[in-house]
Amino acid sequence: MSSVVIALLLFMGNAHAEDGYALWMRYVPVEPALAATYRAQLSDIVAPDATPTQRAARAELERGLAGLLGTAPPMHAEATQQYAVVLGTPASSPLLAPLHSEIASLGPEGYLLKRVQRDGRSVLVVAGQRDIGVLYGVFHLLRLLQTGASLDALDVHESPRVHLRVLDHWDNLDGHVERGYAGRSLWDWQSLPEWKDPRYTDYARANASLGINGTVLNNVNASAWSLAPAYLDKAAALAEVFRPYGIRVYLSARFSAPIELGGLKTADPLDPGVQRWWRDKVNEIYTRIPDFGGFLVKANSEGQPGPQDYGRSHADGANLLANALAPHGGVVMWRAFVYAHEVPADRATQAYTEFVGLDGAFRPNVIVQVKNGPIDFQPREPFHPLFGAMPRTPLMMEFQLTKEYLGFATHLVYLGPLFEEVLRSDTLARGKGSTVAKVVDGSLEGHTLTGIAGVANIGNDRTWTGSHFDQANWYAFGRLAWNPHQSARDIAADWAAMTFSPDPTVVQPIVAMMMASREAAVNYMTPLGLHHLMARGHHYGPGPWVDGGPRPDWTSVYYHRADRNGIGFDRSASGSNAVAQYAPELAAQYGDLTKVPEPLLLWFHHVPWNHRMASGRTLWDELVTRYSLGVTQVQEMQRQWSTLTNPSKVERGSAPLPSPIDPQRNAQISAFLRIQLREARWWRDASIAYFQSINDLPLPAGEAPPPHPLAYYKSLQFPSAPGDGR
Repeated sequence: MSSVVIALLLFMGNAHAEDGYALWMRYVPVEPALAATYRAQLSDIVAPDATPTQRAARAELERGLAGLLGTAPPMHAEATQQYAVVLGTPASSPLLAPLHSEIASLGPEGYLLKRVQRDGRSVLVVAGQRDIGVLYGVFHLLRLLQTGASLDALDVHESPRVHLRVLDHWDNLDGHVERGYAGRSLWDWQSLPEWKDPRYTDYARANASLGINGTVLNNVNASAWSLAPAYLDKAAALAEVFRPYGIRVYLSARFSAPIELGGLKTADPLDPGVQRWWRDKVNEIYTRIPDFGGFLVKANSEGQPGPQDYGRSHADGANLLANALAPHGGVVMWRAFVYAHEVPADRATQAYTEFVGLDGAFRPNVIVQVKNGPIDFQPREPFHPLFGAMPRTPLMMEFQLTKEYLGFATHLVYLGPLFEEVLRSDTLARGKGSTVAKVVDGSLEGHTLTGIAGVANIGNDRTWTGSHFDQANWYAFGRLAWNPHQSARDIAADWAAMTFSPDPTVVQPIVAMMMASREAAVNYMTPLGLHHLMARGHHYGPGPWVDGGPRPDWTSVYYHRADRNGIGFDRSASGSNAVAQYAPELAAQYGDLTKVPEPLLLWFHHVPWNHRMASGRTLWDELVTRYSLGVTQVQEMQRQWSTLTNPSKVERGSAPLPSPIDPQRNAQISAFLRIQLREARWWRDASIAYFQSINDLPLPAGEAPPPHPLAYYKSLQFPSAPGDGR
């Protein structure tokens, strides 16, 4: 790449200097002394350029080093006398042949970053068994440079713990994103396939930097038209852009497509004509997209068609598609988020009830995709009881990056702690240590087909995710999908260093804000195991009074069950007995009012208002205290942010210090924190006003009453709230 081209790229990057578009790949200059050290260590690079992925790796390294070091070092396709860095595979670079066995042990997507001795000097190796591993290694190297790490004794062996690492886009063909808070769909279906927006490449770069290797292009509430020839051509154009970055395209398939597209009278999975239609459709897809990943399916849930419409099981439906995909190496990701037309006594029990009896009935290329909790991406839920309950069936985790129940894009809520909490939960399925992470990565039961999916928070907003801090949730998802045993705090530190500054005085307060943010949201929204208390439809703001409508389990009162005597959903043996879906030791703990963890108290029990809590307060006093604590925690986040954006305030008696945070990003983040504080107070006040109208109890001493009567909060309307798919 010529110096002129590099200069142009840097200019283009700085033209929107800190608007968030660059994500964690800003590649801004490092401190001068460190830059000098890095330049000496990366002075001459040997990197093949024979394949699209090899060229992508070279281009990323050039881009990154030009930004970080001020200039990119010479790059050659073959060895020179001065080489200091070698990129490639043993097949593409003879210099790597001596490392063949070590590299092969890392698998097809793994990579090696290592200092070795070659021709009497120390050489940095970035190597993989395949080109995609080399690209992943390049991104890891750039992460080390961005965070100021030493390269002196580098010896990194990395392999993904999970096979399918997939973003699920809930994007509709009209450009609307269901539960999306970052603008419209990234995919411009109207201009595809002829026009491939350069942003698609930047999307692929961002995902490859995290090791994400799959993208479901369309909403799980799928339109059959997604499988029509014209839209397959459009999907093929995206696949062409993504392919060099190791990303496979998947599609959400509407189960009734044989009727709607094929003109058949049935979609019965056991009907030979239906089976033939799906085989032909899959063959048609693979002629356009040779590396097509497969189908994601939502069936017999929220009105979507499925095999149960014909008296068949979920396994019958999944196996229909799996049989068509198997000759091509495709997979079926069959969602376990189901609930029937008949409202049960406890919706939390439905997925387990419908799926656990099908364990072992699915084809080898089917993976059942299970939400992290048994209801629906709530601020806090216990882990889903299916994890650990289907040992003969691969289970795929489904997280939600778009914060449907956690303040949309305007609330700073870092989801890393939520993801980590779920993944580290112990199912006890095979004794202690049988964590959800071990179920998901296949190590507990020996599965090789494994996966983690994330409902994407990405749109066409310049920030990609609607706010700067929501980028961290995309980032954390990718890192944990690669290795679900990582630390959310460590991931936050890397993201903060790359996104803002590697200076510890910047990283530490930002990480403190991030790590406290999820618990703050739980406190001001749904403390002590409460759940599903949001307003109807758009899910914006509090609505604990929501009742009536087409389904009781779409209301808040169905879940909190507050009355004059107490509050909470009784899922113990004397209630819905949902606890019985967990391992016996867990069931005994969750089902016992004296042993259940307090953060899940009202999830599993209907508890008297005067129940004495660990703090010594009554349940009512504790509930109010938690609501107020959430507000205080947001105020503390504001204070921590202000120390970065107004450092002179904490430098009493000295000259004002320049802010390490740029004005452009500070303006949005500060405004969003003000929104979050206002809405945290709204959640607190509306919730307290409602529950106090039920129990008629006084507030604890020192607690301010809500500033408005309950009728005021009930009267609020938000017709323009984004993301509603209903």
